[in-house]
Amino acid sequence: MAAEAAPPPSSPSAAGANPGRNPKRKRKPKPKSAGPSALNPNWAQLQSKLPQRPAATHLGKRKHDAGPPPQPPASSEPSPAEVEVKLEPTSDDASLTKAVAIDCEMVGVGSDGSKSALGRVTVVNSFGNVVYDEYVRTVERIVDYRTRISGIRPKHMNKAKEFWVVQKEVAELIKGRILVGHALHNDLKVLLLSHPKKDIRDTSEYEIFRRERKRRSLKDLAAEVLGAKIQQSEHCPIEDARAAMFIYNKHKKAWEKSMKEQFRFKKKLKKRGKKKPAESNANDPNVPTVLL
Repeated sequence: MAAEAAPPPSSPSAAGANPGRNPKRKRKPKPKSAGPSALNPNWAQLQSKLPQRPAATHLGKRKHDAGPPPQPPASSEPSPAEVEVKLEPTSDDASLTKAVAIDCEMVGVGSDGSKSALGRVTVVNSFGNVVYDEYVRTVERIVDYRTRISGIRPKHMNKAKEFWVVQKEVAELIKGRILVGHALHNDLKVLLLSHPKKDIRDTSEYEIFRRERKRRSLKDLAAEVLGAKIQQSEHCPIEDARAAMFIYNKHKKAWEKSMKEQFRFKKKLKKRGKKKPAESNANDPNVPTVLL
């Protein structure tokens, strides 16, 4: 029986194709991407307490990619400059004070209504409380109520007082008191009254309120000194009298000091004026000398 044939030897080409490679050595498998490892419990606790920030989508944003800067939320409250100041009494005290403010509203009388007559008068104390407020029945027939400015209407004359009664009552109220107002010569003129100059505090005449030596309106002064808007339509004598009083109160200390200095200076001038005639007579040879 013939012997089994031995297996053919491996071809040298197959054996020598990669002589340095060990055919028994297995290739190591590539490591798989590891999933998120479990965090240390302490670090996880700390991370939960830190504020969370949104992850950036990409680095290095270009300038044109950046959106507009965040705007602060609009406040519903108006700024201090926009808050309208209302002229309200500063106290409940409605008694007569050392200083009182007055304001009058006029109506038109005469043939064409161009002549002014007293239609309403209001007096407030230094706290802004009304101590007197009356409509006035004019002596002459009213031709023009001047409602657009005065706010006076025909119906108000139904409860009006006679002029002479009002004049007497106002005169008693202001007697011996400091009288505050704006362009007071007009108010005193229609009331047919006078008042000592040393007791008058006129906001239209006070030097520091003038602009280029010109008088300013009460509306302008109230806006600048008090931050209040007045006389937007019909005039209110209560509001106007309060405005004048509150302006005076703000500058009272300097105003009173200025008034004292003025009257002190006038007294000195009067004394000098009295001395000069006496000195000139002493040197006049025509004046006889009396020998004792």
